[in-house]
Amino acid sequence: MCGCERTPILVQSNRRDHDDNQIHKQSVRHRVHWRMCPNNRALRQPEFGTDALEHHCSEGFYAGACGYVGVEKDNGIVLMLPEYDLVVIGSGPAGQKAAIAAAKVRKNVAVIDRTPMIGGVSVHTGTIPSKTIREAIFQLTGRAVKAQYGNGHVAHGDISVRDVSVRVREIIERETDVVRAQLRRNGISIYQGLALFLDPHTLTVQDGEDGHQLKAKNILIACGTRPAHSPEIPFDDHRIVDTDHLHGLSGLPRETIVVGAGVVGLEYASFMAALGSRVTLVDQRPIILDFVDQEIVQALSYHLRQLGITFRLGEKVTRVSMDMQREFAFAELESGKKIQGDALVYAVGRQGNADHLHLEAAGLVADARGRVKVNELFQTAVPHIYAAGDVIGFPALASTSMEQGRLAACHMFGIPFEHMPELFPYGIYTIPEISMVGQTEETLTSTKVPYEVGIARYSELAKSMMLGDHMGMLKLLFHRDTHKLLGVHALGQRATEIIHIGQAVLFYNGLVDYFRDMVFNYPTLAEAYKVAALNGLNKL
Repeated sequence: MCGCERTPILVQSNRRDHDDNQIHKQSVRHRVHWRMCPNNRALRQPEFGTDALEHHCSEGFYAGACGYVGVEKDNGIVLMLPEYDLVVIGSGPAGQKAAIAAAKVRKNVAVIDRTPMIGGVSVHTGTIPSKTIREAIFQLTGRAVKAQYGNGHVAHGDISVRDVSVRVREIIERETDVVRAQLRRNGISIYQGLALFLDPHTLTVQDGEDGHQLKAKNILIACGTRPAHSPEIPFDDHRIVDTDHLHGLSGLPRETIVVGAGVVGLEYASFMAALGSRVTLVDQRPIILDFVDQEIVQALSYHLRQLGITFRLGEKVTRVSMDMQREFAFAELESGKKIQGDALVYAVGRQGNADHLHLEAAGLVADARGRVKVNELFQTAVPHIYAAGDVIGFPALASTSMEQGRLAACHMFGIPFEHMPELFPYGIYTIPEISMVGQTEETLTSTKVPYEVGIARYSELAKSMMLGDHMGMLKLLFHRDTHKLLGVHALGQRATEIIHIGQAVLFYNGLVDYFRDMVFNYPTLAEAYKVAALNGLNKL
């Protein structure tokens, strides 16, 4: 490391002034920072990058963590195009973990993301806001204690969208700061703007009037998704909104139409219903969550109906309109039905942002939903360009995206890793929440695996009664002959937490007998594993 000093200068011409320790370069209009080392070699400091200078190279050459390179020529030092070992497009879960994994093995890494979006969709409009809303609903409505102590708590009508939004903004600001600090702490340069491919190794970052060009040996596309829009839907961000614009609702609708019964649609439908809105959920598919164990889906559907949600499955929305006088939104269905509500939330899928990157310049193409096709190692058709996260499609969860990003970085830099996608857990934060890992009854039946089922009802657990949740359940699937655990499914409070106990046993090919023989703290929800194991083993 050299003892350099940073001097802000206005770059104007191609001359070098040794006395003033300044370097001037033509055609740059804005003020930049330079670091000068004692032998008059220079390095530009990125506006959002690290302050650390990392290494000297050969004679007449100096480089730093930001990637900008000064090469000494006869007429002074010439700036070369910054080149990185890895440039990541997007700072969401996949991009963040990939960048940090590469930085940990001393690779020169940069992350590009839009100016207000550090942390990605996950932090700003997706995972963090929706889960914060869920927790706020539990706290503001007193749902966790009403079952035990009656209804002497906050009434539904006293809760507004703004009450919840205040808490959401606080968490978003905090998480944004956490992500930015993690990237900087690992020496990762951050460029804020819109990334576009110029060729397979070159990107331009557009940030208003000025821009940057970066070269990269490897590139990871982790640009996330946006709500899919239909041209037939007259969005106004007030009465007819997508899931990114729920804050546009002026208050809690008395009646809400939710179009789309996927993970996101189900979550927001349950949130609105828990706050007291009468919700009609419409989807053209005849069943919901077809990848989840159907016994769990049926139990979830029952509890959602208890919340006041009306399901219209197998129904296609053909037209959406507004009655401006009565301020009602209408949805007309293919069957001839007409549904009305104070607001309509459109939650039919997500559109990948890869269609905004000029992929054709890199020799790639996105599909009709803006997604990028990858192999099992997250490589695209261009081997040094990888993709991970929501932009590659299912399962499009923050947790799985994190691992996909890390694995992509491991593969591109030869870092040893183990990849077990079949043991990725799924968490769906409806009210009540559900979670799963491993096989379902449907997959075991289709593959003709002899299995047995063990079930623990929350109503049997002392801890569940203390929490006021008697509706939950834990379900274990195991091989009838070998007793090997095959799948774990949970419904109810903290389902997404306790699922990881089963995940660990599945990873080590454990037996259901483990739960029978182990001692669990009492009272806990974790003891549901012992109850379910005994229930299943007693059937043999």
